[in-house]
Amino acid sequence: MMSSQAAVVDRMGGRLSIAGLGPGDHALITPEVVQALAEATDVVGYIPYVARVAPREGLTLHPSDNREELSRARAALTLAAAGKRVVVVSSGDPGVFAMASAVFEAMEGRPDWQALDVRVLPGITAMLAAAARAGAPLGHDFCTINLSDNLKPWSLIEMRLRAAIGADMAMAFYNPRSTSRPHTFEQVLQLLRETCEPDRLVLFARAVSTPQERLQCVSLSQATPDMADMRTLVIVGSSTTRRVGRFVYTPRSVAA
Repeated sequence: MMSSQAAVVDRMGGRLSIAGLGPGDHALITPEVVQALAEATDVVGYIPYVARVAPREGLTLHPSDNREELSRARAALTLAAAGKRVVVVSSGDPGVFAMASAVFEAMEGRPDWQALDVRVLPGITAMLAAAARAGAPLGHDFCTINLSDNLKPWSLIEMRLRAAIGADMAMAFYNPRSTSRPHTFEQVLQLLRETCEPDRLVLFARAVSTPQERLQCVSLSQATPDMADMRTLVIVGSSTTRRVGRFVYTPRSVAA
């Protein structure tokens, strides 16, 4: 039976879609997300992601700064509660270091927002796009770690890195290096060199699926901090990751 709050929302026609725009190429945006954008009255998101949405009559764009996730989420929920068809956009997938978590956090303590028609529309992540370009470096168990210390301390990042290295999993690193923290990735490489063999494969995938795409796969001993920036996705293979021709892959079978 529909609650009174949900009935009001249904009559008003408000909807909030949290959508992933993929890694960059328009062809990698899912048809589900394309449809949501075509029906939207409002698009909310970080400035460069909103810029990827073509303006049209009847659509209002709401770009905002990168560090305003919760206020952005609250603004989107407020619009949806007012009967708007809102799409919150992120790059990649909205549930991977992106806006889906922020929206649900903003909904805490707000039963009216929790009654809204909210949908999470998945997208292709930079991690998966980069792995596909290279071959199959994430073909076995792997983990994903955001190297930015904006929302968590370096000590926690280091703890998770050591745990992943100890478990011998392939690792995908988001936000490896920025102008505000140029030395963080150097610390990561130093930790890897202390704990992994020098021929461990490291993939640097920059701006995958865009005209600026660049892929470089080197051994750990050859990796340098300046190979990465904020548009780079880094994949560090496990001890079993290897090359076959021009491809890099991690076999699915592991010797007992």
